[in-house]
Amino acid sequence: MKDIKNHGRKWIYWFSLGVAIILVYKALDNFSDIMGAFKTFLDIITPFFAGIFIAYLLYLPCRKIEEAYKKSKVKWIGKKSRGFSILTVYFVILLLLVILINFILPVVFESVVDLINNIQNYYEIAINRYNSLPDDSVLKSDIVNEAINIIQNLDIKQYIQIDKIMEYIMNAINAVTSLFNVFVAVIVSIYVLAEKEQILAFLKRFAEAVFKEKTYKNIDKYFNNSNEIFFKFIASQFLDAIVVGVLVTIAMSIMKIKYAPFLGFLIGLFNMIPYVGAIIAVGISAILTLITGGLSQTLWMLIVVIILQQIDANIINPKIVGQSLKISPLLVIFAVTIGGAYFGILGMFLAVPAIAVVRILIEDYVDYKIAIRKKIEK
Repeated sequence: MKDIKNHGRKWIYWFSLGVAIILVYKALDNFSDIMGAFKTFLDIITPFFAGIFIAYLLYLPCRKIEEAYKKSKVKWIGKKSRGFSILTVYFVILLLLVILINFILPVVFESVVDLINNIQNYYEIAINRYNSLPDDSVLKSDIVNEAINIIQNLDIKQYIQIDKIMEYIMNAINAVTSLFNVFVAVIVSIYVLAEKEQILAFLKRFAEAVFKEKTYKNIDKYFNNSNEIFFKFIASQFLDAIVVGVLVTIAMSIMKIKYAPFLGFLIGLFNMIPYVGAIIAVGISAILTLITGGLSQTLWMLIVVIILQQIDANIINPKIVGQSLKISPLLVIFAVTIGGAYFGILGMFLAVPAIAVVRILIEDYVDYKIAIRKKIEK
């Protein structure tokens, strides 16, 4: 009897192995079809993820406005506070988009087009000014000379053409902003905002049912901490970037610096990346101002921008951000470097809240191990 059972088990084992091999072979044989189906599925669900992300970004302003509506003396407004808050937030976003598209983007775009059309001339001006430096100048090192010789052999206009850039931008817009996808994403975001308590309650119940009590509590704890860190960082850095960009643009326009709208936009955008971003943007702005306006204008620009950034760092940013993430500058620079190397600009931006979460996990793990060791020693 035992021999029959063992024979049956072996037969089932080899049969299962054979079926698995056939399935793997067929999957590899039709790999392109499988990947095509997977890509189609991703394209279908992308608007849903976009809607969830939009709802995530709009959660805090919706909550604040909802609390204000609940305090209204008109009862029917208080009862419909959730709907009114969502309607208000989307109306403000629509208004900001209209202002952005009709007033801000055209000015920035005009600056970018003019810069691209004249970049070859500016490049030649920079080379001539470099060649006019004394032979014993610190800037005239072998490394710099070799780099300039390489650049001189390049046809910059071959790589920077307004027609090609516009084509890339339009392709990106067409790929990202399909009308139907945008519509679905907005509708999904509205429903997520309207039913956020029910959705979070279900996810908590699901996690509580699947995981052990201790694991569930840890998941709940770290989810809340991570959510707070990421939301605070993303929302505050975005608002701070707008404030800095507007202030720098106004200051540069008063100083009559060429491409002021573009440079203000650039500094505001890169200001979202702590420490490193501001240095890169100000460096690019200084080079362009040096070429287009001379040394005196560049020095004044640097002084004004540095003063504005100090005001932002010590007054504006703390007001917007509130309590900082309390991460050392060395750790921030390390995180930004790693994030940029692997994931580009987006990686540089998200590296700071990510490293903040990792730091919390490591600190809790260290505290846990120390507590266990002390318990054992007692």
